[in-house]
Amino acid sequence: MKNNSRALRLPLACLILLFGASLGAFADDSRDRTQFGHNINVGPNDEVSEVTCFGCSIRVQGHVAGDVTTFGGSVTVEDHGEIGGDVTTFGGNLRLYQEGTINGDASVFGGRLNRDPSATVKGSVTNMAGAGWIFVIFVAPFVVLGLIIWFIVWIIRRLLRSSVPATA
Repeated sequence: MKNNSRALRLPLACLILLFGASLGAFADDSRDRTQFGHNINVGPNDEVSEVTCFGCSIRVQGHVAGDVTTFGGSVTVEDHGEIGGDVTTFGGNLRLYQEGTINGDASVFGGRLNRDPSATVKGSVTNMAGAGWIFVIFVAPFVVLGLIIWFIVWIIRRLLRSSVPATA
């Protein structure tokens, strides 16, 4: 069992490294911010286009012209911070302080939405709190895929099964 664990570490580490290195290829212009495992801070005087974070959190004090997305991290929109597009968090929280503004939709899957009464969300708000939603979003598709593969294998085995003639 211990050898299997060691054998899986190297390919998994290589996969994570390649994934993290390829994130820069998705940035459309120099004002996009994409990180893997390092928190992103948009300062009070900063203006960025899009912000995406994998395994980290985003703090907005300035202006984000487009969308903000986190996978496994939280988004905090502080006083007078503004997001021009949508905010989506998977497995993290969304916190809006006073005078924080989201001009698009706010969607939280597997986390909590904490919103000051003076904060503004101009689009729709979706909050699917709890770990059950993470299961539905990420694990359930793999279960369905596994069932499809099992069904295909079952059909192939049934078609290839040799028929034995009955003896009298």
